[in-house]
Amino acid sequence: MKKWTSKRLIVLMVILLVAVGGFGIVTSEIGTLILGRLSIDLGKVFYHPYFHIGKTGITLALLLKVVVFVLILTFISHQVRRFMQSEVLIHTSMDSGQQFATARITGYLIFVVGMMVGLQSIGVDLSSLVVLGGALGVGVGFGLQNIVSNFVSGLILLVERPIKLGDRVDVGGTNGDVVRIAARSTWVRTNDNVVIIIPNSEFISNRVTNWTANDRQVRFAVPLGVSYSADPAEVREVLLQVALAHPDVMKDPAPDVRFVDFGDSSLDFELRVWTISQVQAPQKLISDLYFLIFKAFGERGIEIPFPQRDLHLRSVSVPIAISTGA
Repeated sequence: MKKWTSKRLIVLMVILLVAVGGFGIVTSEIGTLILGRLSIDLGKVFYHPYFHIGKTGITLALLLKVVVFVLILTFISHQVRRFMQSEVLIHTSMDSGQQFATARITGYLIFVVGMMVGLQSIGVDLSSLVVLGGALGVGVGFGLQNIVSNFVSGLILLVERPIKLGDRVDVGGTNGDVVRIAARSTWVRTNDNVVIIIPNSEFISNRVTNWTANDRQVRFAVPLGVSYSADPAEVREVLLQVALAHPDVMKDPAPDVRFVDFGDSSLDFELRVWTISQVQAPQKLISDLYFLIFKAFGERGIEIPFPQRDLHLRSVSVPIAISTGA
């Protein structure tokens, strides 16, 4: 047990003296008179209707009840959502995205139903809120349309699920993993571990590339060119050997090589590989393959050419010296 220091004893004595003095004032006739007048004044302040919405008089006490009720209801809906996601839905066959969407929608329903029942129980006539709803509609038309649009878009994302937690998406030039779908915005974490907060409406109104909508099996293309002196069959063999030797390249579906074009100074090929483990970092996989291809081509004597151009001179006004290199 900790020993009491002198400072703690002094603080305790001051608290006891204040408590005793306050109790003496309250129990005295003067204290009773002061408290009685104070309670009357507070009653006038708290229970006086400052304005009316329909038949409901809006008092300070009613506003405090509403604020406290909303805070409690928000806390309850949040706890129910967390409990469902971590204790109930985790034992079902739903994936993580379905569990998140179900828990989130359940939390919204609890909040809305609880708000309607609670406001009616504390004395707010919901029919009188029609006027407030009309005023709110005007406010939405002037300045809140973006907030409402993002909220509705968030509900659409949770119901239709075009994206879900863990998906790899590309929207508006931002490429990353979906880590959170909130009421107003969606959090996307990039490869730099930076979270980009994107309004939900962008996922509904714009084109979105979802790399993992079906599954996490994705194909990437590695373009390259070789000299015209190379054997295309040998190039294909080397590329397939390099791809199959990489641990992040899937064996099924197997990688393949396409002969793309006869370029200006090279034979153009494209190595296409499938991966699951490198969906978040495709550039790393492509870089690894380029390193291995460069090494394999050097060992087999396959040249990666520089761009070449033929220069034709139609006429010149001065003599041109020609060097044979001897």
